[in-house]
Amino acid sequence: MTLVLLHTAAAHVPVFDALGEQEHPGAVLRHLVRPGLLERARAAGPEAVRAEVREVLAGVGGPVLVTCSTIGGVAESLAAELGHPVLRVDRAMAARAVETGPRIVVLAALESTLGPSVELLGEEGAGDVRSLVVPGAWELFEAGDEGGYLRAVAAAADGVTGADVIVLAQASMAGAVPLVRTRIPVLASPALGLAAALAGGRTG
Repeated sequence: MTLVLLHTAAAHVPVFDALGEQEHPGAVLRHLVRPGLLERARAAGPEAVRAEVREVLAGVGGPVLVTCSTIGGVAESLAAELGHPVLRVDRAMAARAVETGPRIVVLAALESTLGPSVELLGEEGAGDVRSLVVPGAWELFEAGDEGGYLRAVAAAADGVTGADVIVLAQASMAGAVPLVRTRIPVLASPALGLAAALAGGRTG
């Protein structure tokens, strides 16, 4: 199967390529990287980039997995209009979180990600959701300090109490999972989202 992935950061490309090679041999992944989409969505809200996302996805002509949580909802809503599947990487994670337990904590590196992530969890049936921005994390990511970024995310996860499951809202946070010490389950989106997309179904 060939799957197109739309990213807003080039850092996601090797992550998903590695997942593909390790867990889905034979799958062909094509990458589109559009960092400007996230920049504009952060400045004016996800709906502000709807037309631009539509233009990017219209030329694909086949299944697309959108790896940016901020614009994932907008992209997903264009599927019927475009006539091909558009899947958001975090929907499978949201469904798994709801199955894991009722008290969910969402960690994000960007404030703009929280709204779409909490809304998605609500769509999947979550009722008790708390959300937190990891202080200073995005600045570390933008500076290219991946180690510092992931350690900050892991530290934030280890500080969570009163939760049944922790959701890492952005795909870029997945590398923090091996670093956490908390006994609370911590979910990341890349592996779950890619598996669901390659299975050919809805990501939830």
